Amino acid sequence: EGVNSWSGSIEIGVTALDPGVLDFPSSATGLKGGSWVVSGCSVLRDGRSVLEEYGQDLDQLGEGDRVGVERTAAGELRLWVNGRDCGVAATGLPSRVWAVVDLYGKCTQITVLPPEPGLGTPTPPPAPALPPGDTSAEQGASGDEGFSGMELSEVVSNAILSAYNGGLLSVSLGSPPAEGPGSGAGGSGLPAPTPLTSNDALLFHEKCGTLIKLSNNNKTAERRRPLDEFNNGVVMTNRPLRDNEMFEIRIDKLVDKWSGSIEIGVTTHNPNSLEYPATMTNLRSGTIMMSGCGILTNGKGTRREYCEFSLDELQEGDHIGLTRKASSALHFFINGIDQGVATSVTPPVVYGVVDLYGMAVKVTIVHNHNHSDRLRRNNAILRALSPEGAHRRPPPGLAHSEPDRLLFHPNCGQKAAITHEGRTALRPHATDDFNHGVVLSSRALRDGELFQVRIDKMVDKWAGSIEIGVTTHNPAYLQLPSTMTNLRSGTWMMTGNGVMHNGTTILDEYGHNLDRLKAGDTVGVVRREDGTLHFFVNGVAQGPAAWNVPPGVYAVVDLYGQAAQATIVDDSELLPLPDDISEGNNQLSPSSPSSGAGATDLRFHQLHGSNAVITNGGRTALRHNCRSEFNDAIVISNRALRDGELFEIVIQKMVDRWSGSIEAGVTAIRPEDLEFPNTMTDIDYDTWMLSGTAIMQDGNTMRNNYGCDLDSLGTGSRIGMMRTAKGDLHYFINGQDQGPACSGLPVYAVVDLYGQCVQVSITSATGPMDNSLSTSNATEKSFPLHSPVAGVAHRFHSSCGKNVTFGEDGTRAMRVAGYAHGLVFSMKELRTDEVFEVQVEELDEKWAGSFKVGLTTLLPGDLGPGGGNGAGPGLPTSLPELRSKTTWMVSGCEVRRNGQLQRMNYGRNLERLGVGSRVGIRRGADDTMHILVDGEDMGPAATGIAKNVWVVLDLYGRVKVISIVSSSMLEEIEGTKPPSLSSDTGSEGEEDEDDEEPGTMGENEAAVTPAALEFLENHGKNILLSNGNLTATRVASYNQGIVVINRPLVPQRLVQVRLDFLNRQWTSSLALGVIACPPERLNFPASACALKRAAWLLRGQGIFHNGLKICEKYGPNLDTCPEGTVLGLRLDGSGGLHLYVNGVDQGVAVAEVPQPCHALVDLYGQCEQVTIVSLETGAANGEGAGIQGDMEKADVVDGIKESVCWAPPPDASPLKSCEYHALCSRFQELLLLPEDYFVPPPKRSLCYCESCRKLRGDEAHRRRGEPPQEYALPFGWCRFNLRHVAWDGRGGTQGSLGLSPSLLCLKNIISVGYIISYSRKWHQNQNLQEVCFFFSFFAALSL
Repeated sequence: EGVNSWSGSIEIGVTALDPGVLDFPSSATGLKGGSWVVSGCSVLRDGRSVLEEYGQDLDQLGEGDRVGVERTAAGELRLWVNGRDCGVAATGLPSRVWAVVDLYGKCTQITVLPPEPGLGTPTPPPAPALPPGDTSAEQGASGDEGFSGMELSEVVSNAILSAYNGGLLSVSLGSPPAEGPGSGAGGSGLPAPTPLTSNDALLFHEKCGTLIKLSNNNKTAERRRPLDEFNNGVVMTNRPLRDNEMFEIRIDKLVDKWSGSIEIGVTTHNPNSLEYPATMTNLRSGTIMMSGCGILTNGKGTRREYCEFSLDELQEGDHIGLTRKASSALHFFINGIDQGVATSVTPPVVYGVVDLYGMAVKVTIVHNHNHSDRLRRNNAILRALSPEGAHRRPPPGLAHSEPDRLLFHPNCGQKAAITHEGRTALRPHATDDFNHGVVLSSRALRDGELFQVRIDKMVDKWAGSIEIGVTTHNPAYLQLPSTMTNLRSGTWMMTGNGVMHNGTTILDEYGHNLDRLKAGDTVGVVRREDGTLHFFVNGVAQGPAAWNVPPGVYAVVDLYGQAAQATIVDDSELLPLPDDISEGNNQLSPSSPSSGAGATDLRFHQLHGSNAVITNGGRTALRHNCRSEFNDAIVISNRALRDGELFEIVIQKMVDRWSGSIEAGVTAIRPEDLEFPNTMTDIDYDTWMLSGTAIMQDGNTMRNNYGCDLDSLGTGSRIGMMRTAKGDLHYFINGQDQGPACSGLPVYAVVDLYGQCVQVSITSATGPMDNSLSTSNATEKSFPLHSPVAGVAHRFHSSCGKNVTFGEDGTRAMRVAGYAHGLVFSMKELRTDEVFEVQVEELDEKWAGSFKVGLTTLLPGDLGPGGGNGAGPGLPTSLPELRSKTTWMVSGCEVRRNGQLQRMNYGRNLERLGVGSRVGIRRGADDTMHILVDGEDMGPAATGIAKNVWVVLDLYGRVKVISIVSSSMLEEIEGTKPPSLSSDTGSEGEEDEDDEEPGTMGENEAAVTPAALEFLENHGKNILLSNGNLTATRVASYNQGIVVINRPLVPQRLVQVRLDFLNRQWTSSLALGVIACPPERLNFPASACALKRAAWLLRGQGIFHNGLKICEKYGPNLDTCPEGTVLGLRLDGSGGLHLYVNGVDQGVAVAEVPQPCHALVDLYGQCEQVTIVSLETGAANGEGAGIQGDMEKADVVDGIKESVCWAPPPDASPLKSCEYHALCSRFQELLLLPEDYFVPPPKRSLCYCESCRKLRGDEAHRRRGEPPQEYALPFGWCRFNLRHVAWDGRGGTQGSLGLSPSLLCLKNIISVGYIISYSRKWHQNQNLQEVCFFFSFFAALSL
């Protein structure tokens, strides 16, 4: 039995919950813990919708209808309605489930029926259903026996009924017997509710706003003079609302003149005593109103974004409702969809109120018992039964079989008529009205059955024409809209040359344009067994238009606009459908790369940008609000592209409002890990995009003028992307290969519906391509992408804490449980000066503590997997507890060794790391451990680090996921080599080489013939090349002056440029360095410091890597170089980069530069012109450092070549300094001696601590002097060099310090206990006898 006071109806399904111990919720959709419920036409699992538009809508069932559920032996859930199988509703059901029925809404009474023959046993698959008219199963003895095992559970609560046995449960909606209420279903004794009397009906109160006119027995309210006035349209209900009572209205009329629209809510004011305001939001007491998409209480906004719908966007025919729950919560409903709790506290006595404001002109109260007044617009809308007896379904015993012939249903649009025994539909007054001509088929279409009509008559007065499609709505119970595209649920229509689903366009530019058809043309529609929907125009298939269309749909024709009459064509034979056809009318050209392969599983991923919408089973993507939003519409493929697989899309819709258009490319980021930005070019890692004609990597342009321009493509153009087996990325435009764009990692296809591009769809060309193309070698267009760090990516060791899992080939570590047991190790030992760096990917803010990093001598795997809790040998819970081997670690800002605190306040606090922060660790050549945070070296954290150490990390507390962003060196280094002369001329070892000339290069190296060098044609936009491309001149501004030498640097070969001209109006000057990526197609930035990939730069006195300063105070200041200065770069045999100034080697600037690399010069600031100069013989042979070899012994004092430009050791940087040396330097500064006493940096001092002297390989004793005498090196001391002075023998000095031979200035130092040593050498020079003193004092600090 059903009553008409409520919306919604019966719900049925199964649950794995035992009803004997179940706490019943208010409705079956509230069941959790393994419950599957069919509600309306949706299938819900544990309260969440898993399938829309399934089977027949249960809300349409009437008294006498039968509905059942069955669990098959395969674990499938099937719904049966009136003996008809609706198909699989869910899979994976457990073996033991209870049937559950919810007497919800209109449904008040049911009766359990015996199963039909063949359907009572759950084990075998269900037999074919009996015809609806066959009632023998209900009357036979066998049916009675089957019913004995199907009893209702004694546990009944909130009208939810549970039945035992897992077979088929069938119930019938029946009228209660006349004897009394005690004979309800199953003996439950549920009384039939008393119908509401007419006095209880909700109406509008007679007292209303000044412009309101009431009609239709006070059920309809209309605002007078709607084009002149926009307010004074308040109406209220005639009585207070009851608990759980629905107050619902339908919008009948809108005007398109004002802003704002209808407002609805409740108020405590009695309409009899209220002085109505101009608008209800002006009332400052006792009023709760929904306005737009927000909630206003007493005229003030309390919730800005209450729901996704806005009342200002509703159309004519839409429904708005509200109800006050018994719990005092106020809920609003839009087209039957509950928008949730608007306010949790509502006064007990409230009246419904409607404000016909702005565009809203006319509304009508909807009563659920008046079914002809109800129009539902989406698949959540509850459709009610018609009260006319002619439209009621007959009882099952009197049901007639469906007719075989397709006809029009007699229930049609207001302006339509059905003639010729249901075969013809027409609009009799087609010249007076252009709509209200909707007609539906008399029965549902069968799978593969073609419904086809011929256009008989047309008028030329209107725009638009016939529309055809399918709907899940039964024509007997549907209030037909003015046009079928207004229906917001269960409807697919072809209109013009587009396809709409529930009123929203899902395909644009699809098939033949229906608006161009003439009288005599035919249109048809068919639903295939696989759920695809196809349209036909004049017998020609237009291709698949929609996917996952449910079975049992009715054909629908809308005689709209010019179409005045149509007749069903008797030929229902299915026309042949092509197996593979591209979307729309964009057929593949003969040159298309499609190989004719079958269907592919490539779709758009369910995760996408906030303005993107995915339809058509994942094959179509479109951007919402395309005229108000131009971005936030990124879509990505559902899986990574395979080698040789093409991902192709077709542009289906564009707008001319914006600049820019579609962007397409690939990314190595998984969709689940991607936080979708506004546009894909905002991503700064692992992403390659084609934007216009530019190839962009990680947001930076890496190549211009690629073979195509995406901004020039129009509607119908096809864009494809394919990754070859070589790793090259190819783009295809309309089937034509544009050549390799770049090389990269395994990738997902990504499309950005940006600017003018609004909608795209995946074409059938998507799939594997020809193998010859997928494995082809790179052509001249290829542009390989190099890792920012040369080498092979580091990896984590498989031995780890018990809560850690690895991903992405061992480069990503995740803590999957708890806050501890997160230790991970490096795969290999950390080599000297090698940086192991990770990036924080995810944080868990519910935990305290953070990431820990360190070095350990423990061989990963020696302790086995993490045991913890004392369960035998295993890794400890956290890094401070790792003490079985020597371990150094940094936690927060503390440095510990084997858990013991060694140092506090070190560097940046690791507990402040955020997502994206990078942490690195390095073991220096001086046996120190350095921590790097976001590329910045925090200095030495610990000393005396062992040689063989592994990196150890602790995913502790907040830090949950990290990934490796560094790489190992390409070549193994055999131990730590002592520094060469060029890399550390300040070592004590020089004292032994006073009598030796610098060595020359080998014969093979000397025999290298220099190739012609010149500047590349690809350069900064302000550069002009001349003199055979040997001279580069900056002709404008102060930047955009980058030039690159055409050939890679050759080891041991010096490349030099001369500074020709300076413009003193600017500050700063040139910079030079190397880049390890091909420069031919590089798009140069304004300044070389903006290069972010494989770039090392010398600027001022600093060294920069990828824009970050990594060293200070290296060599002379390049900003002060005068005109005529010759600057050079040279790679030594181990890949170290040297800077030369006027032929003098300044030492190693960068160690182990990747090869090949190109020299780069940035004509910045004052520097306006440079020229490549020819190599000097000595420099070309690598003898630049030996120019001073011809100097006399008198120029050498204490083993230091005074006239040679000091070559600082690599560790001269403050970031690489010795901790003991730094301590001694601070002590020297505390002496407050004049700065001019000391030799200026970098050869001011030399450290003799244990680490430094081992690094240099110093011996404990040396022999020198005339005659040679043995002396001991001052191990454990730090030497600071004093400037020498000369005097003329008469007591006058020729030095700037004014020191006398008596060393009076230093007696104070001697008197306080410091050692002063000096030596004398005599040199005749122009009859002037000079004595050169070289002082060294040692700070009295022992190790």
